[in-house]
Amino acid sequence: MTRSAEAHIDPIANLPPLSDAAVHRDDDPATQPTRRDEILRVAAQMFAERGFHGVGVDDIGAAAGITGPGIYRHFASKDAILAEMLVRISERLLAGGLACVENARGDPSAALVGLIAWQTDFALSNPALIVVQLRDLANVAEADRRRVRQLQRRYVEVWVDILTRLHPTTGENQIRARAHALFGLINSTPHSAVQLGAEGMSDILRTMALAAATSS
Repeated sequence: MTRSAEAHIDPIANLPPLSDAAVHRDDDPATQPTRRDEILRVAAQMFAERGFHGVGVDDIGAAAGITGPGIYRHFASKDAILAEMLVRISERLLAGGLACVENARGDPSAALVGLIAWQTDFALSNPALIVVQLRDLANVAEADRRRVRQLQRRYVEVWVDILTRLHPTTGENQIRARAHALFGLINSTPHSAVQLGAEGMSDILRTMALAAATSS
């Protein structure tokens, strides 16, 4: 499959949210987080702060307000929690990226602006998930790891396709390196957004990422 064809795969629909602040509306009961969502949210925060191996299932259950073996009605194990968390993150990023391209209606510059805004907003709204995604993939089973890697590659290809259209004379390896450099820039936010606030950090990241993406 070509990069162009990959970038126009229909977005994944009806993905369950993970970030309350970024997605849920308080006045819409249909979008309120489920107990399963709450477990994932709490686990992400704990994994980010203490590391996957520093957190037990009982710790997660207690933080989510679930006593005794109740957490096992939702997840079979801590590994299953991490696996679903990482698959959801990857599905959401891919779906959002594809939607940015679709909404741009064939304009690569508009698609790039949308992609940068999407990745920036996701990183700022979900700093714990960004940390877990970058650090803990090796802790899931091989089948889940392959699924996450597949989704991540498809998301990267969305960016590579748009950057290639904006830089048609640049080699593929350079384009791919530029895409990964942009992710590195944007995903650094968990380490610095606290001092500046989300809005201030968003403006800085969007400006810097767009400049890096469009420079010759």
